[in-house]
Amino acid sequence: MHVSEFGYHLPESSIAQEPLADRAASRMLVLYREDGRWEDRAFRDLPQFLQAGDCLVLNDSRVFPARLLGYRTGVFSLPLGRHNPKRRENLSGEVEVFLLRPVSPDAKTWTALARPGRKMRTGERIRFGTLEAVIEARGEFGERTVRFLHEGDIYEALNSVGHVPLPPYIRRPDRPEDRERYQTVFARESGSVAAPTAGLHFTPAVLDACRAAGADLAYVTLHVGLGTFQPLHAEIVEDAKLHTELFIITSESLARLHAARRRVCVGTTSVRSLESAWSGRQGETDIFIYPGFTFRATDALLTNFHLPQSSLLMLVCAFAGRDLTLAAYRHAVEAGYRFYSYGDCMLIV
Repeated sequence: MHVSEFGYHLPESSIAQEPLADRAASRMLVLYREDGRWEDRAFRDLPQFLQAGDCLVLNDSRVFPARLLGYRTGVFSLPLGRHNPKRRENLSGEVEVFLLRPVSPDAKTWTALARPGRKMRTGERIRFGTLEAVIEARGEFGERTVRFLHEGDIYEALNSVGHVPLPPYIRRPDRPEDRERYQTVFARESGSVAAPTAGLHFTPAVLDACRAAGADLAYVTLHVGLGTFQPLHAEIVEDAKLHTELFIITSESLARLHAARRRVCVGTTSVRSLESAWSGRQGETDIFIYPGFTFRATDALLTNFHLPQSSLLMLVCAFAGRDLTLAAYRHAVEAGYRFYSYGDCMLIV
């Protein structure tokens, strides 16, 4: 399969730039796989599709302020020949660093994206308010290894100086209210650089209504990382690979999941967590789900609308069928649904 087979046209005006004032006010396109049809509903109707024996699978990963804005301050050393082996070079200029995942036990060293990428060289120092860091290495796809020169709790420092990592298609600066709104109401475990967006629609009242309908709740943790932001580096789907992400499913959640009559995954991250666990993976996963994949644990899926040619759209196509999914997406565009992170959702049953 070619990556280009998973494209669709989306007007810029369809991309939600702001969240709704009421989380649960989103629209919900319900897709019936066996019947090959869909209907327009509201997210608040979700409990009507649940019953005793169902289990909602929720990703409780918490977004942290992973976007850092600063400036280059350090002294950078460069080889300059036999007679003058090193030169000290003064650097300046604004920079942006997007943290992706920690690579040291103390969370002082991270893999990150950096901009301007070509100018951010190994050995360079950067300051973000009271927090200073040094670029230690460059990765295969241009990412950097960044080490923070900080003695205290790094997450506390990041909460002080960092910005909410809104996706690049939200074309506005983050605001203080995004710290709460770009976060699920059940977020607990800090570690994601993007929200598991299907969960953004839930309120405590909706969760209570789901329980009242007879559904159980099980929490998994998958920290969303690099794969969310980078395009697939291949033209052929089968040749593409995803970056590794951390995930945890506790023994309590596993018991609930195995006992369920039907597992309703909230978001593609919950799907990836379950299908990874059912295939024997533990702790980390780079599972890539595209058409032809055999689902072992997922029975229904609530998900937002995803970017064209993205791995997340391919996962949805694997679950619902490519032709039906893309036809439903075309309907959603024509019907004025709001797309992407702050947009509407789709329930696939």
